[in-house]
This record gives sequence, C-alpha cells and structure tokens, in this order.
Amino acid sequence: MTEMPHVVVVGAGFAGVAVTRELAKRGFRVTVVDRHPYNTFQPLLYQVATGGLNAGDVTYSLRFLSAKNKANFRRTKVVGIDHDHNEVICDDGVRIPYDYLVLGTGITTNHFGIPGAAEYTMSMYTRAEALKVRDTIFGGLENIAGTSHPGTGGFTVVVVGGGPTGVEMAGSLAELKDSAIPTTYPELDPKKVHVVLVEMANALLLPFDEKLQRYTLSELVKRGVDVRLRTALSEVHPDHVVFKDGNRLDVDLVIWAAGVSGSKELNDWGVPIGRGGRIEVGTDCRVKGFDNVFAIGDVALITENPLPQLAQPAIQEGKFVARQIGRLVNGEDTEEFHYFDKGTMATIGNRAAVLQLPNGFKMTGTFAWLGWIVLHIAYLLGGRNRVQTLVNLAARYATWPRRAGAIVGDVNETPQQAKVKASKKKEQLSQRS
Repeated sequence: MTEMPHVVVVGAGFAGVAVTRELAKRGFRVTVVDRHPYNTFQPLLYQVATGGLNAGDVTYSLRFLSAKNKANFRRTKVVGIDHDHNEVICDDGVRIPYDYLVLGTGITTNHFGIPGAAEYTMSMYTRAEALKVRDTIFGGLENIAGTSHPGTGGFTVVVVGGGPTGVEMAGSLAELKDSAIPTTYPELDPKKVHVVLVEMANALLLPFDEKLQRYTLSELVKRGVDVRLRTALSEVHPDHVVFKDGNRLDVDLVIWAAGVSGSKELNDWGVPIGRGGRIEVGTDCRVKGFDNVFAIGDVALITENPLPQLAQPAIQEGKFVARQIGRLVNGEDTEEFHYFDKGTMATIGNRAAVLQLPNGFKMTGTFAWLGWIVLHIAYLLGGRNRVQTLVNLAARYATWPRRAGAIVGDVNETPQQAKVKASKKKEQLSQRS
C-alpha cells in the first residue's frame, strides 16, 4: 500500500483540533505542532481571570489528544516555513517535512499603536494571561485589604472593548465586586471598587440585534458597571489612562479586549498577509499562491467572504479542510467553503445572557444564560474538564450570592502598585546617598 500523505497542523485551537480529528479519521499521517502542551478553551478564560474556574478546567493535554487520534505531537515554536522543500522550521533547528500544511495559529492582541497599551495593559487570550489577570486583580485587593486603613483605598479596573470578551469580563468583575468582595474582604467597601467598560462605538456587542445591545447595556449598568460608549483611549500609563477627549482617569488595572490581529511572526513565513494581520486564503481555504498550504480559524482571512473570528467558523473550516486534502489526494478539485451560522451568544453575568439565531430568534435572561453554560460545557475537550467546569460553576452560582467565593492564586502587583513601589525604592536610595 502507498503510505498516506503527511499533514502538519500548526496550532491546536478550535480549528487545529477539528482538522486533526477529521484527518485522523481519514487515515492521514498527522503531526500537530504547538508551542504549548495543551489546548485552551478560550471562551471560558474570563472565568479563570475572575476566579470562577481553575486553569486546568479549560485546558486539555495535546499529547493525549494526539495519541487518541493516532497523531504525532511536537511542542515547539515555528519560526519559518521552507516552501521550496516543504518543511516547517522550528526554533530548536528541527525541520518537519510535510506533504500538506495547515496553519491554525490563532490570533493575538492588537493594541492599534496606542502609546503604553502594550506595556501597561493585560489581555486574556492564553492560559498564562488569564492567570496573570486573576492574580493581579486579587493581588490588588489584597494590597488594599492589608493596609492600615483598608476602607480608604479604591480599586479601579478598566476593560477596553465592548465585544463579547469585554462584556463578559466586565460583567464578571461586577459580580466579583458586589458578591465576592463583601464575603471575602469584609473590611473593604465594595463601592470603592470600580469597573469601567470603554467602547469606541455607540453600542455594545455590535454584531447583535439592537434589542440585545440595549439589554446588555441595561444589565451591565444595573450591575454597577460604568459603561462609556463613543469613548476611545489615546494613552495608557501605569496609574492612569488618557481618553481622546483629553480627560484622564486614575486606574489600577487595564484589561485589553479591544481588538485582535495575526502574530507579527507570520510576516516571516512567506505567506500573504491581509487585513488584521491575517493570512489571505481563497474560498477553499488554501493560502493564496500555494497548492498544498491551508489556513483556518481566526488567523485565516477568506478575502472574498470574511468570516467572524469565532469558534464555529474555525471548527467548520477545520473539518472542511480535512475533506479538501482528501479530495486533492484523490485527484479531485477542491470545493468552496460555506459557513453554516448556528447563532451567536454572549453572557453578561449570573442569569443574564443574550442569544441570537440566524432565523431571527432572540433570547435574553436566565434561559439564554443556562443555554450558554450547557453549550460551552459541551464543547470542552474531555469528560473530566466538563465535570470539573460544571462543578465549579455550580459551586459559584447555585448558592449565589450567599457563597460567591473565588479561586485565587499568587499575589501579583498591578502596574500602578509597581510604579509606587519603584518610586519609594528610588526615594529611599536617594535619601541614603
């Protein structure tokens, strides 16, 4: 028998996992390459960042996943592609040969060149970033609670971006402020903890129906979030932000959920880069200019029909590309990808969410929130992760708000605290000299 072609899949997010599973079913030799040893379920990272879930609840071993699908796994960072010799170049010098290459590397934060944004804000697109946000939030609260006059200190978190990630984060922080702080930090005044959501457009959740946008705004305001629409930042500093209208706001932490882009490293891979730093592909998801290289998920830009950077398009593209590689091996032409919209959801907080289906059906409130929970648990990888997530979310919400505890870790300094500490140290050194 002729040996099946070797497919290298770079990136193991929603798209990478989907294409790997489908290729394995078809008998291809598959090597999965990722710089992390685990897959991350990004839609629930905001729960990790606010102490609702453990990081292990939303991560899954790629070695186990690969073994289950009879694929190989290599944990390494890709630094280039040798298109002439069909090889993926890794940072350890190893070159991985391929017959077909699938790029599903996902996206990273886009700070739009705003001064100080990259240095003094935090994002939540990886497990490590979510944990850093969590430990910084609770570290800031611990710092205030540990002072001689805890009632006098304030804590302000600014969330930049009114899309699903920003809304979910702001809503979860508001819950933390109103329910967890009075229980866990009785010495702190919840009124001195401020959550500010900044969005440059005139509405939140722009892809959603106007009715759902108004509901989202109303729910966040009801939960105590200071929502500022038609507002943009011009500068970010360790202890304050400056808006484009010239106003200044003192802050302890800025969480960036305003935009995404493909990694700058893609520019060194010899593939065409389009809007948003994404790889340009045709309607069959093949990278333009290449016959055996595909790009899928958030990093791929179908120039004729750009799709939203969500889980469903990524999963569907992954399955589709596996079929197209099968067609190419059989000497058939590739097909055109058609996205099947299954609807969009976003959660705002306890018993508050929005659901929108392509047929016009809309839902808000408790049932939408329960549907959001069930759907996200169902899409987690691994039975243990599903059970652990269900248990942790149930523990958080079943007795709400009487026992709204939170999972915590180490204590990190906020940028504002780090600046104060550095100033004090500099002052002490000056006095000694």
